[in-house]
Amino acid sequence: MNRKHAFARLPLFPLTAEINGKHHLTIGGCDTVELAASFGTPLYVFDESTLHSKCLEYRREFGGRYPDTAIVYACKAFISPALAVLLQHEGLGLDVVSAGEIGIARSVGFPSEKVYFHGNNKARQELELALDWGIGRVVVDNFHELSLLARLADETKRTQDVLLRLSPGVDAHTHKYVATGVLDSKFGFPVSTGQAEEALAMAMAAPGLNVLGLHFHLGSPIFETEPYLTAIEIVLGFAAQMRDRLHFDLRELNVGGGFAIQYLTDSPPPPVEAYAEAIVSKVVEHCARLGLTSPRLVIEPGRGIVGRAGVALYTVGGTKEVPGIRKYVFVDGGMGDNIRPPLYGAVYEAVVANKADEAETEQVTIAGKFCESGDVLIKDIRLPNLQQGDILAVPACGAYCVPMSSNYNAFFRPAIAFVGDAKARLVRRRETHEDLIRCDLA
Repeated sequence: MNRKHAFARLPLFPLTAEINGKHHLTIGGCDTVELAASFGTPLYVFDESTLHSKCLEYRREFGGRYPDTAIVYACKAFISPALAVLLQHEGLGLDVVSAGEIGIARSVGFPSEKVYFHGNNKARQELELALDWGIGRVVVDNFHELSLLARLADETKRTQDVLLRLSPGVDAHTHKYVATGVLDSKFGFPVSTGQAEEALAMAMAAPGLNVLGLHFHLGSPIFETEPYLTAIEIVLGFAAQMRDRLHFDLRELNVGGGFAIQYLTDSPPPPVEAYAEAIVSKVVEHCARLGLTSPRLVIEPGRGIVGRAGVALYTVGGTKEVPGIRKYVFVDGGMGDNIRPPLYGAVYEAVVANKADEAETEQVTIAGKFCESGDVLIKDIRLPNLQQGDILAVPACGAYCVPMSSNYNAFFRPAIAFVGDAKARLVRRRETHEDLIRCDLA
């Protein structure tokens, strides 16, 4: 792949990324080479200015077009107490999928009424926890959960606001592992089979459930707006049919997330304003056509908020040259902290942080340290000549890398630092041997 030089790659990095007088990459006013020396590598660096800016952008672009919009951050992309506090200050809600994510939200006093609980196999204990906390919405995913939640609501004498997750049967043209709106998916009640109508009737008949609306999520990342438009037509059409058949009142429409970010210099996604204009226009137009009262609109960006804000820093170790084939350069991380390349075929760019404006003189493949041949972070990228001890900076690593990190090969999961105003703060320390065996019994 023909890659651009470091300056061309800066737009993939956080908004504050620059190259300083030492020829080093800086983020949030902090020298990334110094960050690597202070906190060690692999290190994930999040730029607070970019996080704030992306929250504002989603509020402005969607809320400016449709004032009754709720921005609900998808925690599965990445969540920590520090990030939850920042999101709360920005006025966002949270989309959680486990007791663990609920626990993180509770640990910082996040308002429970602004939290949406997703997932296709919520355990009884998780639903009990959610009800006890007073969670804002439970997004019901299947018949088993619907029956279980209805019983729990009756037992606890509570009325729980719910949305039904529908499967509209729309292909979002993303990787099959993350395409969630198609008919053959583990998620949601299919519209085309009649199961969505059956589920809605059951939910409306349950005394302890208050059905506020409908939800769909098509997958991620989605580089087109057309799939959203098709799904909105299907779901609003279903809502109009259910109004006539079941007297259903659609008060909330949740269109999920999946908004793409830029990973490569030559593959820009639509801007946030394009997603907002397409989605809002379709909702307004189709509600008017069907005679539906305009519902509250909910969107659930995750990657779109944190993806660009995060950068992974690695230290270069050894190399291996296979004459006539390729040169491998090894770093001190890999699939243990970022499994996306071997899992999804995700593709990344990189900059040599301590040689950020040097000529890119050789083509190399960046491989990790794990005992798998598939542990390759970046294949065939042109970079300056790499030496042991150089710092490699990989942009667009804010989403899904840290949450899917593992202890494979007894790897210590990486530290995380937030940066801003030329200051850095550690928000998660690197794991230690004691952490690794804390739950083990001899």
